[in-house]
Amino acid sequence: MCVDHKIICRCGRAAASFNLRDEIMPVEVIRGLYCPGCSVGIALDPGSMIADNGWVIDYDMDIAGFASLNRVANLPASGVTAEFLFDEGYCTWKGLYPGDAEDSAREKAELLELSRQDRLKYIREFRRWTLDRIARLAGMGWRKAQAADLD
Repeated sequence: MCVDHKIICRCGRAAASFNLRDEIMPVEVIRGLYCPGCSVGIALDPGSMIADNGWVIDYDMDIAGFASLNRVANLPASGVTAEFLFDEGYCTWKGLYPGDAEDSAREKAELLELSRQDRLKYIREFRRWTLDRIARLAGMGWRKAQAADLD
């Protein structure tokens, strides 16, 4: 089960929704969130932070380490890292980037009418939309889109 957790960035002007895979990590694993506006000039600590297209997530690695004990099957030998938390979905964006869930729902709704008219064409268009969208987002630098397996 994945529950949506909305976190407001440090400056208070933006927010991002997070999924916490299997709810293993508590939401408190996010020590801070910085939007592209408030991330300018912060010192990026690769031991506890992930930068993704101007956004920065600062993880509390003590909480992450404790929460992962005996609960994370695929934990690397080196232990829990910021990259592991984000890339394996233990504490990551809901969708491919902040706001993706809302944006993709709106875009999918535009295709929905086609499903009522021509189901085969809808399936082809949906697949094309998905591939084009992921390629576009990867080109923009979004980490999860770059890692997407399109095969």
